[in-house]
Amino acid sequence: MVRVLAVADEEVPGMRSRVRDLQVDLVLAAGDLPWDYLASLVSLLGVPAAFVPGNHDPVVGRDATGPPGVLNLDGQTRVVGGLRVAGLGGCVRYNEGPHQYTQKEYDRRARQLVKRARRSGPVDVLLTHAPPLGLGDEPDPCHVGISALHEVLDTLHPAWHLHGHIHPHGMRKPDRQVGPTTIRNVIPWQLIEIQPHRVSAEIVGAGRRI
Repeated sequence: MVRVLAVADEEVPGMRSRVRDLQVDLVLAAGDLPWDYLASLVSLLGVPAAFVPGNHDPVVGRDATGPPGVLNLDGQTRVVGGLRVAGLGGCVRYNEGPHQYTQKEYDRRARQLVKRARRSGPVDVLLTHAPPLGLGDEPDPCHVGISALHEVLDTLHPAWHLHGHIHPHGMRKPDRQVGPTTIRNVIPWQLIEIQPHRVSAEIVGAGRRI
């Protein structure tokens, strides 16, 4: 069993001082957290970590690769901390900000992700910034869900789909269930125990192996 700390969107006051007591194996971040905050959590825990960018994160490129020690999973499927995780960042376009895509653009990105993921074996976790259309999103233009994620779920059948983007405003958002997949809004943080599929040893980020 892999104990996951999933975080997104909102910093938790005092989290850095409490994090050592959480006894987690892996950190998964669903976007829109300050990179220094995320990097400090990962450094304090000393465990593998991965993220997908949210629509308020900097564009990742030659000069900005992501938080130190945290693997960027946008459009990729990798084994991290003993789990096979597929990632897709950003949200549905509502202005000219970074990491925003039209539904048609997401269709292409999702097909590419599924193609890569199916070659690499069963997926334990789908990590995205935004939720699927109609499953935990909101009616306003800024928080529309991604329609292409329905096909991703139907094809990959991950045990968990973890996302952020939809702020709970102090009220925990309910889980959704699609076949074998539990969809969870992890803002601001969630502890989740996940039973992994059997995976082969490979590099999982931050110089670690399973």
